[in-house]
Amino acid sequence: MTQAYVVLALSLALLSCSTQEPETQEEASSPEQNSNVVEMGLEAQKHIGLEVAPVAVTQMTEYLHVTGTVQPIDSKIAHVRPLARGRIQEVLAKVGDRVRSGQPLAQLDNIEAGELATQYEGAKAELQKLKIQQANSARQMERSRRLVEIGATAQKDFELAQAEHNAMLEGIRAQESLLAGFRSKLQRFGLAEANLQRSPMTSIPSPFAGVVLSVQAAPGEVVDPGMELFSIADISEVWVQAEVYEQDLGRVRIGQSTFISVDTYPGQRFSGRVAYISDALDPKTRTAKVRCEVPNQDMRLKLEMFVSVDLPTTFSQRAVAVPTAAIQQVDDRKVVFVRGAETEFEARTIQAGREVDGKVEVISGLREGEPVVVNGAFHLKAILAGGTFGEEE
Repeated sequence: MTQAYVVLALSLALLSCSTQEPETQEEASSPEQNSNVVEMGLEAQKHIGLEVAPVAVTQMTEYLHVTGTVQPIDSKIAHVRPLARGRIQEVLAKVGDRVRSGQPLAQLDNIEAGELATQYEGAKAELQKLKIQQANSARQMERSRRLVEIGATAQKDFELAQAEHNAMLEGIRAQESLLAGFRSKLQRFGLAEANLQRSPMTSIPSPFAGVVLSVQAAPGEVVDPGMELFSIADISEVWVQAEVYEQDLGRVRIGQSTFISVDTYPGQRFSGRVAYISDALDPKTRTAKVRCEVPNQDMRLKLEMFVSVDLPTTFSQRAVAVPTAAIQQVDDRKVVFVRGAETEFEARTIQAGREVDGKVEVISGLREGEPVVVNGAFHLKAILAGGTFGEEE
């Protein structure tokens, strides 16, 4: 009886092995799946916003990106002082005003001009007196000449009269020169001869067109020539002062082109050039000041405005490039996903080069025109790793 059970068990085991063997052989004969190909349905692609674009050859220019502020150019700042001592009668400009060349900034009761006007009037009266005396001496000289001709007087009397007349002429010329000097000084104060009879009020003009940076004048204040009353900046051209780190200074040079962008004007760039590189570093930040001259004829760049500065470096070449988001790190290799069919994507290993402004140079692994996933590549990577496309945005 026992032997019968043993025989039955062996028979069942052999039967079981014979039924499983064909299935194993069938599995072994199935084709090997490609582990670099990822499938994603069209609905899933639409859900994650997957985008595909052809690989293109583009001009890649590397920029050094730094920040800075808008500053006035030192040589275009005027410190306005009065020409003479006086009392401020009226202040006509305030901080932030745009002024024209020659526009009055203040009215000054000019004490020195008043004294000068008095001297000028006295010199004019003296000139009139000399002219009257010269006319008398001319008549006296002519009378002496006639008397000499008829023998009624000596020749020396005529010569004496002639010398007196010539001395009068020299005196008149000297007085006229003195008056011209007074007149020139009065003109520097902005006073015309017709206005001298009134109070000698003079204006303090702006030396050029610009923006008022500071005002240190008040009505009723007595001021001297050494006192600064206004500062004016011509901002038709400005400095953009940037801070460049020590390790990047070798990429900056005098005369280099720059491109300035400001949050106030999105999508617009201002062109300039590097005019100055500091010879000293800030010991705390390890940065050097780099000043860029930027035209500002339309006055859109405001003083102290915060800006971004792009400085082109020596790297500039045409290369096959893809957006940074298209490249994924899989294990120890960089891959991009190349569309083969509508729902199939191949994880292609590439050799990446420089990254410039959101694009990465592809040294090998891609050809121009191949369709590459530029948005949604991470979801394909998740599927490749055995996850799902919704694991991470």
